[in-house]
Amino acid sequence: MEPIIQIQKVSKTFRGRDNQVEALKGITLDIEKGDICGIIGMSGAGKSTLVRCLNYLEKPTSGTVLIENKDLSAMSERELRKIRTEIAMIFQHFNLLMQRSVLDNVCVPMEIAGVKKKDARKRALELLEVVGLGDKAKSYPAQLSGGQKQRVAIARALANNPKILLCDEATSALDPTTTKSILKLLQQINREFGITIVIITHEMSVVQEICSHVAIIDNGVLAESGTVTEVFEQPKSSAAKKLVYMVNPRVERMTSRRCIRIVFQENSSFEPVIANMILECKAVVNILKADTSDIGGIAHGQMILQLPQERADADRMIQYLRDRRLIVEEVEDYVE
Repeated sequence: MEPIIQIQKVSKTFRGRDNQVEALKGITLDIEKGDICGIIGMSGAGKSTLVRCLNYLEKPTSGTVLIENKDLSAMSERELRKIRTEIAMIFQHFNLLMQRSVLDNVCVPMEIAGVKKKDARKRALELLEVVGLGDKAKSYPAQLSGGQKQRVAIARALANNPKILLCDEATSALDPTTTKSILKLLQQINREFGITIVIITHEMSVVQEICSHVAIIDNGVLAESGTVTEVFEQPKSSAAKKLVYMVNPRVERMTSRRCIRIVFQENSSFEPVIANMILECKAVVNILKADTSDIGGIAHGQMILQLPQERADADRMIQYLRDRRLIVEEVEDYVE
Protein backbone atom coordinates (compact mmCIF):
# COMPACT_ATOMS: atom_id res chain seq x y z
CA MET A 1 0.00 0.00 0.00
CA GLU A 2 1.27 3.49 -0.84
CA PRO A 3 2.22 5.69 2.13
CA ILE A 4 -0.01 8.69 2.84
CA ILE A 5 2.74 10.33 4.93
CA GLN A 6 6.42 10.28 3.94
CA ILE A 7 8.95 11.76 6.36
CA GLN A 8 12.34 12.09 4.67
CA LYS A 9 15.47 12.96 6.65
CA VAL A 10 13.60 15.45 8.83
CA SER A 11 15.63 17.43 11.37
CA LYS A 12 14.48 20.24 13.63
CA THR A 13 16.75 22.53 15.62
CA PHE A 14 15.43 25.11 18.07
CA ARG A 15 17.82 28.04 18.49
CA GLY A 16 17.80 30.23 21.59
CA ARG A 17 19.88 33.24 22.42
CA ASP A 18 22.61 31.22 24.10
CA ASN A 19 22.10 27.66 22.94
CA GLN A 20 20.40 25.36 20.45
CA VAL A 21 18.53 22.08 20.82
CA GLU A 22 18.38 19.37 18.16
CA ALA A 23 14.88 18.02 18.70
CA LEU A 24 14.88 15.79 15.60
CA LYS A 25 17.89 14.30 13.81
CA GLY A 26 17.36 12.98 10.29
CA ILE A 27 14.14 11.00 10.78
CA THR A 28 12.85 8.95 7.83
CA LEU A 29 9.53 7.15 8.18
CA ASP A 30 6.57 6.13 5.98
CA ILE A 31 3.01 5.84 7.31
CA GLU A 32 0.60 3.89 5.14
CA LYS A 33 -2.89 5.03 4.21
CA GLY A 34 -5.56 3.67 6.56
CA ASP A 35 -3.00 2.61 9.17
CA ILE A 36 -2.98 3.30 12.91
CA CYS A 37 0.65 4.14 13.64
CA GLY A 38 2.08 4.80 17.08
CA ILE A 39 5.03 7.14 17.60
CA ILE A 40 6.40 6.43 21.04
CA GLY A 41 9.22 7.70 23.19
CA MET A 42 10.05 8.97 26.64
CA SER A 43 9.43 12.62 27.60
CA GLY A 44 11.71 14.93 25.63
CA ALA A 45 12.43 12.33 22.93
CA GLY A 46 11.12 14.61 20.15
CA LYS A 47 7.88 12.81 19.27
CA SER A 48 5.58 15.84 19.75
CA THR A 49 7.91 17.98 17.63
CA LEU A 50 7.73 15.30 14.93
CA VAL A 51 3.93 15.23 14.89
CA ARG A 52 3.82 19.05 14.60
CA CYS A 53 6.11 18.77 11.58
CA LEU A 54 3.55 16.53 9.89
CA ASN A 55 1.18 19.47 9.36
CA TYR A 56 3.91 22.12 9.28
CA LEU A 57 2.86 23.78 12.53
CA GLU A 58 6.60 23.35 13.01
CA LYS A 59 8.68 23.73 9.85
CA PRO A 60 11.61 21.29 9.76
CA THR A 61 15.09 22.80 9.75
CA SER A 62 15.90 20.32 6.98
CA GLY A 63 14.29 17.37 5.28
CA THR A 64 10.93 16.84 3.60
CA VAL A 65 7.39 15.92 4.61
CA LEU A 66 5.06 14.67 1.88
CA ILE A 67 1.32 14.18 2.30
CA GLU A 68 -0.10 12.09 -0.56
CA ASN A 69 3.10 12.85 -2.51
CA LYS A 70 2.67 16.63 -2.03
CA ASP A 71 5.76 18.34 -0.60
CA LEU A 72 4.68 20.63 2.26
CA SER A 73 7.90 22.67 2.01
CA ALA A 74 6.95 23.73 -1.52
CA MET A 75 3.54 25.05 -0.47
CA SER A 76 2.45 28.64 0.14
CA GLU A 77 0.76 29.57 3.43
CA ARG A 78 -2.58 29.46 1.65
CA GLU A 79 -1.90 25.94 0.32
CA LEU A 80 -0.76 24.82 3.77
CA ARG A 81 -3.98 26.11 5.36
CA LYS A 82 -5.96 24.10 2.82
CA ILE A 83 -4.07 20.86 3.38
CA ARG A 84 -4.31 21.30 7.16
CA THR A 85 -8.07 20.84 6.84
CA GLU A 86 -7.22 17.27 5.77
CA ILE A 87 -4.93 16.75 8.80
CA ALA A 88 -6.95 17.06 12.02
CA MET A 89 -5.40 17.03 15.48
CA ILE A 90 -6.49 16.20 19.05
CA PHE A 91 -4.53 17.03 22.19
CA GLN A 92 -3.94 15.91 25.77
CA HIS A 93 -5.99 18.77 27.28
CA PHE A 94 -8.81 18.81 24.71
CA ASN A 95 -8.55 22.56 23.82
CA LEU A 96 -12.33 23.13 23.90
CA LEU A 97 -13.88 26.60 24.06
CA MET A 98 -15.36 26.70 27.56
CA GLN A 99 -17.90 29.45 26.80
CA ARG A 100 -19.43 27.53 23.89
CA SER A 101 -21.76 24.53 24.00
CA VAL A 102 -20.65 21.07 22.91
CA LEU A 103 -22.54 21.51 19.62
CA ASP A 104 -20.94 24.89 18.96
CA ASN A 105 -17.47 23.51 19.73
CA VAL A 106 -17.91 20.86 17.04
CA CYS A 107 -19.12 23.55 14.61
CA VAL A 108 -15.99 25.72 14.99
CA PRO A 109 -13.85 24.21 12.18
CA MET A 110 -16.84 24.24 9.83
CA GLU A 111 -17.46 27.93 10.61
CA ILE A 112 -13.84 28.66 9.72
CA ALA A 113 -14.24 26.68 6.48
CA GLY A 114 -17.31 28.73 5.54
CA VAL A 115 -19.92 25.96 5.90
CA LYS A 116 -23.49 27.25 6.25
CA LYS A 117 -24.68 27.31 9.87
CA LYS A 118 -27.60 24.94 9.26
CA ASP A 119 -25.38 22.40 7.49
CA ALA A 120 -22.69 22.71 10.14
CA ARG A 121 -25.13 22.05 12.98
CA LYS A 122 -26.56 19.02 11.17
CA ARG A 123 -23.07 17.61 10.62
CA ALA A 124 -22.10 18.34 14.25
CA LEU A 125 -25.13 16.46 15.58
CA GLU A 126 -24.26 13.47 13.37
CA LEU A 127 -20.69 13.46 14.69
CA LEU A 128 -21.84 13.70 18.31
CA GLU A 129 -23.85 10.53 17.68
CA VAL A 130 -20.73 8.87 16.23
CA VAL A 131 -18.73 9.62 19.41
CA GLY A 132 -21.59 8.60 21.72
CA LEU A 133 -22.57 12.09 22.92
CA GLY A 134 -25.80 12.70 21.04
CA ASP A 135 -27.50 13.73 24.29
CA LYS A 136 -24.82 16.30 25.26
CA ALA A 137 -25.21 18.81 22.40
CA LYS A 138 -26.48 21.59 24.68
CA SER A 139 -24.04 20.91 27.52
CA TYR A 140 -20.90 22.95 28.17
CA PRO A 141 -17.37 21.54 28.58
CA ALA A 142 -17.34 22.28 32.33
CA GLN A 143 -20.24 19.83 32.73
CA LEU A 144 -18.36 16.96 31.06
CA SER A 145 -15.89 14.34 32.27
CA GLY A 146 -12.39 14.13 30.79
CA GLY A 147 -13.40 11.27 28.53
CA GLN A 148 -16.46 13.14 27.29
CA LYS A 149 -14.36 16.24 26.56
CA GLN A 150 -11.99 14.14 24.47
CA ARG A 151 -14.96 12.68 22.58
CA VAL A 152 -16.10 16.22 21.77
CA ALA A 153 -12.56 17.03 20.59
CA ILE A 154 -12.63 13.94 18.36
CA ALA A 155 -16.02 14.94 16.89
CA ARG A 156 -14.64 18.43 16.21
CA ALA A 157 -11.54 16.94 14.55
CA LEU A 158 -13.76 14.92 12.19
CA ALA A 159 -15.90 17.90 11.18
CA ASN A 160 -14.14 18.67 7.89
CA ASN A 161 -13.71 15.02 6.81
CA PRO A 162 -9.93 14.77 7.38
CA LYS A 163 -7.80 12.07 5.80
CA ILE A 164 -5.36 12.03 8.72
CA LEU A 165 -5.94 12.33 12.49
CA LEU A 166 -2.96 13.24 14.68
CA CYS A 167 -3.35 12.38 18.37
CA ASP A 168 -0.77 14.11 20.58
CA GLU A 169 -0.81 12.33 23.97
CA ALA A 170 -4.61 12.26 23.60
CA THR A 171 -5.17 9.77 26.44
CA SER A 172 -2.45 10.91 28.88
CA ALA A 173 -4.88 12.91 31.05
CA LEU A 174 -7.40 10.05 31.28
CA ASP A 175 -7.78 7.12 33.67
CA PRO A 176 -7.13 3.57 32.32
CA THR A 177 -10.81 2.67 31.78
CA THR A 178 -11.55 5.92 29.94
CA THR A 179 -8.35 5.51 27.92
CA LYS A 180 -9.56 2.10 26.70
CA SER A 181 -12.92 3.55 25.64
CA ILE A 182 -11.26 6.41 23.72
CA LEU A 183 -8.89 3.99 21.98
CA LYS A 184 -11.85 1.79 20.97
CA LEU A 185 -13.54 4.89 19.55
CA LEU A 186 -10.43 5.78 17.52
CA GLN A 187 -10.30 2.19 16.26
CA GLN A 188 -13.96 2.44 15.21
CA ILE A 189 -13.33 5.75 13.41
CA ASN A 190 -10.34 4.26 11.59
CA ARG A 191 -12.42 1.27 10.50
CA GLU A 192 -15.59 3.16 9.49
CA PHE A 193 -14.09 6.25 7.87
CA GLY A 194 -10.73 4.91 6.68
CA ILE A 195 -8.89 7.77 8.39
CA THR A 196 -5.16 7.29 8.92
CA ILE A 197 -4.39 7.79 12.62
CA VAL A 198 -1.03 8.75 14.12
CA ILE A 199 -0.85 8.35 17.90
CA ILE A 200 1.90 10.12 19.86
CA THR A 201 2.38 8.55 23.28
CA HIS A 202 4.90 7.52 25.93
CA GLU A 203 2.84 4.46 26.91
CA MET A 204 3.52 1.12 25.21
CA SER A 205 0.13 -0.16 26.38
CA VAL A 206 -1.60 2.44 24.16
CA VAL A 207 0.40 1.30 21.12
CA GLN A 208 -0.28 -2.37 21.84
CA GLU A 209 -4.01 -1.71 22.23
CA ILE A 210 -4.78 -0.39 18.73
CA CYS A 211 -1.69 0.32 16.59
CA SER A 212 -0.55 -1.90 13.73
CA HIS A 213 2.83 -0.16 13.32
CA VAL A 214 5.11 1.67 15.73
CA ALA A 215 8.07 4.04 15.48
CA ILE A 216 10.28 4.56 18.53
CA ILE A 217 11.91 7.97 18.92
CA ASP A 218 14.87 8.29 21.26
CA ASN A 219 16.73 11.55 21.78
CA GLY A 220 15.54 12.90 18.45
CA VAL A 221 16.52 9.79 16.48
CA LEU A 222 14.34 7.02 15.00
CA ALA A 223 15.60 4.13 17.12
CA GLU A 224 13.39 1.43 15.63
CA SER A 225 10.22 0.91 13.60
CA GLY A 226 8.09 -1.98 12.40
CA THR A 227 4.85 -3.77 13.17
CA VAL A 228 3.85 -3.71 16.82
CA THR A 229 4.13 -7.50 16.93
CA GLU A 230 7.68 -7.45 15.51
CA VAL A 231 8.89 -4.81 17.95
CA PHE A 232 7.21 -6.49 20.94
CA GLU A 233 8.51 -9.96 20.14
CA GLN A 234 12.08 -8.99 19.19
CA PRO A 235 12.98 -5.42 20.18
CA LYS A 236 16.43 -4.53 18.83
CA SER A 237 17.28 -1.07 20.15
CA SER A 238 17.87 -0.26 23.81
CA ALA A 239 15.03 2.31 23.63
CA ALA A 240 12.59 -0.34 22.34
CA LYS A 241 13.68 -2.83 24.99
CA LYS A 242 13.16 -0.28 27.76
CA LEU A 243 9.62 0.45 26.54
CA VAL A 244 8.72 -3.21 25.95
CA TYR A 245 10.16 -4.53 29.22
CA MET A 246 8.52 -1.66 31.11
CA VAL A 247 10.79 -2.11 34.11
CA ASN A 248 14.00 -0.73 35.48
CA PRO A 249 16.43 -3.12 33.77
CA ARG A 250 18.33 -3.97 36.96
CA VAL A 251 17.44 -6.18 39.90
CA GLU A 252 19.75 -6.19 42.89
CA ARG A 253 21.30 -9.11 44.80
CA MET A 254 21.12 -11.87 42.17
CA THR A 255 23.91 -14.43 41.87
CA SER A 256 23.68 -15.50 38.21
CA ARG A 257 24.04 -12.67 35.72
CA ARG A 258 22.69 -14.62 32.73
CA CYS A 259 19.06 -13.78 31.91
CA ILE A 260 16.76 -14.43 28.96
CA ARG A 261 13.49 -12.97 27.73
CA ILE A 262 10.90 -15.36 26.32
CA VAL A 263 7.93 -14.33 24.19
CA PHE A 264 4.93 -16.66 24.28
CA GLN A 265 2.78 -16.77 21.17
CA GLU A 266 -0.53 -18.52 20.56
CA ASN A 267 1.17 -21.80 19.70
CA SER A 268 2.98 -21.96 23.05
CA SER A 269 0.36 -20.70 25.48
CA PHE A 270 -1.18 -24.06 26.40
CA GLU A 271 1.94 -26.03 27.37
CA PRO A 272 3.41 -25.60 30.88
CA VAL A 273 6.71 -25.01 29.14
CA ILE A 274 8.71 -23.57 32.06
CA ALA A 275 7.73 -26.35 34.44
CA ASN A 276 8.52 -28.97 31.80
CA MET A 277 11.88 -27.33 31.06
CA ILE A 278 12.87 -27.43 34.74
CA LEU A 279 11.94 -31.12 34.95
CA GLU A 280 13.74 -31.96 31.70
CA CYS A 281 16.93 -29.98 32.41
CA LYS A 282 17.00 -30.74 36.16
CA ALA A 283 17.91 -27.15 37.05
CA VAL A 284 15.93 -24.25 38.47
CA VAL A 285 15.33 -20.73 37.16
CA ASN A 286 14.24 -17.50 38.79
CA ILE A 287 11.27 -15.67 37.21
CA LEU A 288 12.08 -11.96 37.37
CA LYS A 289 9.12 -10.68 35.34
CA ALA A 290 6.04 -12.07 33.62
CA ASP A 291 3.08 -10.39 31.94
CA THR A 292 0.66 -10.62 29.05
CA SER A 293 -0.15 -7.95 26.45
CA ASP A 294 -3.00 -7.81 23.97
CA ILE A 295 -1.61 -6.86 20.54
CA GLY A 296 -4.19 -6.60 17.80
CA GLY A 297 -6.60 -8.82 19.74
CA ILE A 298 -4.02 -11.62 20.19
CA ALA A 299 -2.48 -12.39 23.56
CA HIS A 300 1.32 -12.18 23.70
CA GLY A 301 3.10 -13.13 26.92
CA GLN A 302 6.63 -12.29 27.97
CA MET A 303 8.79 -13.64 30.77
CA ILE A 304 12.27 -12.79 31.95
CA LEU A 305 14.16 -15.69 33.55
CA GLN A 306 17.40 -15.75 35.46
CA LEU A 307 19.23 -18.90 34.38
CA PRO A 308 21.48 -21.19 36.42
CA GLN A 309 25.09 -20.18 36.96
CA GLU A 310 26.32 -23.35 35.23
CA ARG A 311 26.75 -22.48 31.56
CA ALA A 312 25.88 -25.94 30.22
CA ASP A 313 22.57 -25.96 32.15
CA ALA A 314 21.70 -22.48 30.89
CA ASP A 315 22.54 -23.37 27.27
CA ARG A 316 20.45 -26.52 27.49
CA MET A 317 17.46 -24.53 28.78
CA ILE A 318 17.72 -21.98 25.97
CA GLN A 319 17.84 -24.78 23.39
CA TYR A 320 14.85 -26.50 25.04
CA LEU A 321 12.77 -23.32 24.69
CA ARG A 322 13.85 -22.65 21.10
CA ASP A 323 13.02 -26.25 20.15
CA ARG A 324 9.46 -25.45 21.22
CA ARG A 325 9.35 -22.46 18.85
CA LEU A 326 9.47 -19.80 21.52
CA ILE A 327 11.27 -16.53 20.83
CA VAL A 328 14.26 -16.38 23.17
CA GLU A 329 16.75 -13.52 23.51
CA GLU A 330 19.51 -13.00 26.02
CA VAL A 331 19.11 -9.88 28.14
CA GLU A 332 22.29 -8.12 29.11
CA ASP A 333 22.77 -6.19 32.36
CA TYR A 334 19.40 -7.21 33.79
CA VAL A 335 20.96 -8.00 37.17
CA GLU A 336 23.68 -6.33 39.19
